[in-house]
This record gives sequence, structure tokens and C-alpha cells, in this order.
Amino acid sequence: MKQIKYNPKQVVQLLKNEYIAKCSSKAITYTKTFKLLAIKQYAEGKTPAQIFAHAGLGPQLISKYVPDNCLRHWRIKFKVEGKIGLMTDERGFATGDRKGRPKTKGLTDTDKIKRLKIEVAYLKAKNDFLVKLRAQRKS
Repeated sequence: MKQIKYNPKQVVQLLKNEYIAKCSSKAITYTKTFKLLAIKQYAEGKTPAQIFAHAGLGPQLISKYVPDNCLRHWRIKFKVEGKIGLMTDERGFATGDRKGRPKTKGLTDTDKIKRLKIEVAYLKAKNDFLVKLRAQRKS
């Protein structure tokens, strides 16, 4: 699916909505109260599109796929972690469980050497594995 981009006018319009905590050109962060309200209304039988439209977030403002995707994600999180799961920040940043490439800026020389030694050991093990794999294929 294509990434949605919001222009500056849309961002300003979205930020006026009481149910939006933050908004950038690439992403919208909804308030925790809206997430709980949406789950409650969904349980009462409303569709995701109806819930978002009633909140002033119709398909002309956000993509028609956003309500379904958001509500599916929130319901799973609510089912697994409960109300507290929706109240905490998502994507692992609140708990310090950051994922992705480790930071390399600001490392001391000893930390850099340690990191490079680990990398060399990994690459040696990888090469040894590939040598053994090639030997098995030849025989």
C-alpha cells in the first residue's frame, strides 16, 4: 500500500481535531481517549468508517483504509495488553526497547574497537560457514 502524505493544510486541519494528539506529513497520532472510544463504539456495532467519520476524520481527510487498519491494531493491543496497552506509547519507544541499527556516534575508542572485534568475529564465522557449505555442495 502506498504511503500517505499530508500537505501542510491537511496537517493544520488534522491538528484542530480534538482526537489527534500529533500529526506530521507522514503520520497521525490519535489520543488515547479516542482509541478507547473507538474500541467501545466498535463493540457496540459501529463500523470503523462510521467511528472515524463521527470523529470528524472522514475519507476526504484520511485514507479510506486508515480506520480499518487503526482499529484492527488497537483492538489487538487492547485484547493482549488491556487498557494500559493503549495508554502507553507504541513502537517500543516508551519502554526503551528501541529496534534498528545501534548508535555509532559518540562512541569511545575502546567501544569502537570492541564493536569492530565483534564484527570481525561475525564475518569470520560467516566465511567459515560459507566455505563448509561450498564443500558440501561439491561433494
